[in-house]
Amino acid sequence: MAKADRLDRLDAHRLELETEYTAELIDALRVTALGKWGLFDHQEDRRTREAVAPVIDKLGELGDAIDKARAQLGLNPFELQQEFLASRGKPSPQAVGEPKQAQAWLDRLAAADDD
Repeated sequence: MAKADRLDRLDAHRLELETEYTAELIDALRVTALGKWGLFDHQEDRRTREAVAPVIDKLGELGDAIDKARAQLGLNPFELQQEFLASRGKPSPQAVGEPKQAQAWLDRLAAADDD
């Protein structure tokens, strides 16, 4: 019974962390959609990276904690974090700018909430 209680608490904590991660990401996406570059690291600029580093660090810490909890629960890694990390870095020449990319992410997340 104690193990089941511990796993239930861990799962509840995981859900809280995932909610916090999603909220932090949405806040950062909103700022980016309004024109502040750096979240997706398209420009690979040192100053821009420094400016957005606290946001990226916070998301990374939350994502790591989520993945640790998911591993303990036998779940796959946190998909939202995996998708976000994969979207960062040098874009293809045909890629849209960061503000448009952020708005597309916001639209997709809003559509997922409606489901």
